[in-house]
Amino acid sequence: MPVLDTAALLHWPMDRLVGGLVAHSQLAELQRLSPQRAMLIESIDMQWLSPSTQDAQAAAAATGDLPRLSQVDLDVLAIAMSSGQTLFTDDYSLQNVCRSLSHPFESVSNRKSTQQWAWELRCIGCRATKQADSQTEEECDICGSPMKVKRARR
Repeated sequence: MPVLDTAALLHWPMDRLVGGLVAHSQLAELQRLSPQRAMLIESIDMQWLSPSTQDAQAAAAATGDLPRLSQVDLDVLAIAMSSGQTLFTDDYSLQNVCRSLSHPFESVSNRKSTQQWAWELRCIGCRATKQADSQTEEECDICGSPMKVKRARR
């Protein structure tokens, strides 16, 4: 039983969704994005879950992806982690967390990410960098300009 991100719910044919693991929070997101599709999805046999996201939040914080993930994303990630099933998502932050956990994932319609990403704080003034211990943007110790969270250069 695959774990399905909202992208799969929006783009895959109905017969491919049957039996999938999904979060209750995805239904509100679907109703906002495509009310007609939400009605169709409610009518098919899927496993609707409300997971605890504590472990998913910790895993996303460890990779630096937590600020880029919505509550729905964390719910879907938590389902994937607790079930051990493959997560189908086009969200690169979710793929990054899965890769760090060696958890199986596949893309829905976009290309799958190919490498692990790391994040850093980068000054918009002098371009100084430092490790992003948290995802709180702060001022540069060197020039006082704001530091933004960016993908670390390799």
